[in-house]
Amino acid sequence: MSSIQANASQQSPSPTPPRDEDLHPISPSHGEDNTIVSNPASIERPDTSLGALLDAVRDARQIVRLIQCQTCHKILQNPIILPCGHSICRTCLPETRPRANISYPATESRLRGFDCPFADCGKEHATADCALDVTLNKVLAIITTAVATYRSTTRLPEYSTHITVYDQWNVAGIPSLEGKQPESRILGGGRIIATYTLAELGKLEYSSEVSYSPVGAKSDEISQLDAEFFLKMKEMVKVEMDCQVCYALFLDPMTTTCGHTYCRTCIHRILDHSNLCPICRRAISIQAPANPRTAPSNRRLVSMINGFWADLVALRTQAYRLEQQANAEGFDVPIFVCTLSFPFMPLFLHVFEPRYRLMIRRAVEGDRMFGMVLGRSDEPGFMELGVLLRIVNIEFFPDGRSLLETVGVSRFRITRHGFLDGYLVANIEKVDDISLAEEEMLEASDLSREDDITVLESRDPEPELSEAEPSLTDQTSSPTPREVGLDVMPTRDLVNFGTEFVRRMQGESVHWLTARILAIYGECPDDPVVFPWWFACVFPVSDTEKYRLLGTSSVRERLKISCRWIVEWEASRVSTLSIHPNRLPMLPRHEANSNPTSHPLRKQR
Repeated sequence: MSSIQANASQQSPSPTPPRDEDLHPISPSHGEDNTIVSNPASIERPDTSLGALLDAVRDARQIVRLIQCQTCHKILQNPIILPCGHSICRTCLPETRPRANISYPATESRLRGFDCPFADCGKEHATADCALDVTLNKVLAIITTAVATYRSTTRLPEYSTHITVYDQWNVAGIPSLEGKQPESRILGGGRIIATYTLAELGKLEYSSEVSYSPVGAKSDEISQLDAEFFLKMKEMVKVEMDCQVCYALFLDPMTTTCGHTYCRTCIHRILDHSNLCPICRRAISIQAPANPRTAPSNRRLVSMINGFWADLVALRTQAYRLEQQANAEGFDVPIFVCTLSFPFMPLFLHVFEPRYRLMIRRAVEGDRMFGMVLGRSDEPGFMELGVLLRIVNIEFFPDGRSLLETVGVSRFRITRHGFLDGYLVANIEKVDDISLAEEEMLEASDLSREDDITVLESRDPEPELSEAEPSLTDQTSSPTPREVGLDVMPTRDLVNFGTEFVRRMQGESVHWLTARILAIYGECPDDPVVFPWWFACVFPVSDTEKYRLLGTSSVRERLKISCRWIVEWEASRVSTLSIHPNRLPMLPRHEANSNPTSHPLRKQR
């Protein structure tokens, strides 16, 4: 947990809390002056969803609950944000343990984890996915300062509140299973300060409810005092509730693994251009779709924002919907219908048609981005999945033609299309992978299915091969997919199998791994994310098979597809039998040089 501790070096200042002996407990049976004004059976937690504005008098308990730890029940200290969106004190984090069956990405901070302490989650979290919640930590520091200022005023001894605590059974009208009786105390200040003090001392469980009655003052005076404090506190907290991308109140706030918070819509905008946090420049592990299932919102901040400024949130939501409706009226991405392209991979284009010359010129004047989709070979039209390309270099000729060097940025699916000046334009939706945590869960699930794992047997003797056809399997010592099945191979072993195959083929000087090809696409990568895309660019397999990769959502899934290509390609060479129609179609040797992926300059259709 060292990485989390390092992020929590800036601790929130806290005033010296009152001692427990300074409090004045009162028995549950009260006289006339200490009448409890709330019926515990009727106490309900206020809704903090959109539109439910918290009230300083009615919702004092819920206001304090927003900053209370669900584990130690005290005021949050150095809050750590978990991948499920919950927050917990750094000292309340469970002990970590080694994680089983994780080979990708297998960095040091991802090899240890813990079970989530929250019942509505219960998943295993990697320590790398947890960090100090920077925004919430600043908010807690502001609230602590506000409470300290309030306590230092001369009016505090003048006003006190009689507060009675009821556990969750009393609130439901059921006698406590533990035989607890409601506890009462007299604390200085109004409802909010009295509740805060009780939580600060650890005398108020997160699930408990309270009732109040004023001591030494009229109820209206206490209510006015609570309203003034709550209004002042909200003004102070509001400063930290603005997104650093749109500079407006957070709209569905999400917190990254580096601890910084942005609007969900702003995360989309960030990931359109970079995977780095705009504040600290650390990599953002959130995938581009950033949907609530895989990237939950920051629960504390959502509740706080909706409870404090529900009216502002409603206006922000309405403005965003109007903006989206306005954008949906037109098409915002130009589309080049030509060939396959892949993320991270270079693509060279020779542009000579007037319509595409116009499209490229407009792209260069704009954000230098356009989409690439594969045209259908059997009928007019195009495939719905494609890749956004960024123009890296461009060279114009006097006659208007141009040579482009581009690189794949991200995948997309066309949702709506039209035509502008002869070329295709479209609205798109991002296609991206599942999160790292889900990727690890997928691998762990595959590797834990022991019933599917077959015992390794000695290899059958290979048929005798001529010197021109050396054995493709006698140069590797690691288990191959043919021996153990793809589903039960660790992700790292799948990568190793692919890279070892490429090295063997380089040694044989196969026609699809020439120096020219390697000069275009680079040497074989060992990164599980990049390898399938690189392999698809160089391996002689049909575009239909390569297109399958664009619709996948998992690194492991793409590696399995690549390994199947290898297994079937090796089998076809060794057996000398023709490939069954239902099996993988392979390009014959003489067609390799006409494969579009082997040419640095591609002509559009």
